[in-house]
Amino acid sequence: MKLCRYGKNGFEKPAMVDGEGRLRDLSKVVENIGPKELAPRGLKMLAKIKPETLAVVANGPRLGVPFVGIGKFVAIGLNYSDHAKEAGMPIPSEPIVFMKATTCISGPNDDVVQPRRSTKLDWEVELGIVIGSKAQYVEEKEALEYVAGYCVVNDVSERSFQLVTTQWDKGKGFDTAGPIGPWLVTTDEIRDPQSLDLWLDVNGKRMQSGNTRTMIFNCAQIVAHVSQYMTLLPGDVITTGTPPGVGMGVKPSPVFLKPGDVMTLGIQGLGEQKQKVVAYSG
Repeated sequence: MKLCRYGKNGFEKPAMVDGEGRLRDLSKVVENIGPKELAPRGLKMLAKIKPETLAVVANGPRLGVPFVGIGKFVAIGLNYSDHAKEAGMPIPSEPIVFMKATTCISGPNDDVVQPRRSTKLDWEVELGIVIGSKAQYVEEKEALEYVAGYCVVNDVSERSFQLVTTQWDKGKGFDTAGPIGPWLVTTDEIRDPQSLDLWLDVNGKRMQSGNTRTMIFNCAQIVAHVSQYMTLLPGDVITTGTPPGVGMGVKPSPVFLKPGDVMTLGIQGLGEQKQKVVAYSG
């Protein structure tokens, strides 16, 4: 299934995507798509619904974050060997875990607002893992059983904030730094999360191109590892690192985003995002 939410910010309705790519309204079936719906029982109930029995959503509405109830937004750094190389950092011996603030989360096509004092705004297309069952001290061999599905994440980063100290959170957690969506795609449609193509363009120019098979730590290893240090709950998101091609790594001179730039990005089977960069005007 492909699940999503549509409508004005703060007033989104639940939907699913049919076989023709059309949105079908779910609001008469469930009030929202949240932790209850992402749990095994909720997904089983939704899987019984025939999309053709639901009303078509017309006029191409705004898409919101595809689900609510994100208690934790966990991120994994330097998880592609080529990206570690372009960043001039050693390949990690275990997953590098940091947190993105939940207030940074935005819809897949909403504007990215360049924060005040930002000088090195960067892009990172990433595969997001969405948790569907409580995961605490799980083993790698069973870790993917705790996953509800997958989504596209743009781990927007402000490098001048991020790299001034050893802690990355403030460069990764500013408002609009976490577009998620367009869909949550359930695991039955993504049999192997380690074989997905990822890409990102800036102003129509291809900047990132990769495949999840080149992750240093795969999805099962990541879920198992994170669950040793924090209990993962339905609705939690883990974003799993980015392939090479970020602005910071451009040679001979880094390239960073500026107001007016447009990022377009996607992952095989998970849909596409598009964001325009705008200046902060508070």
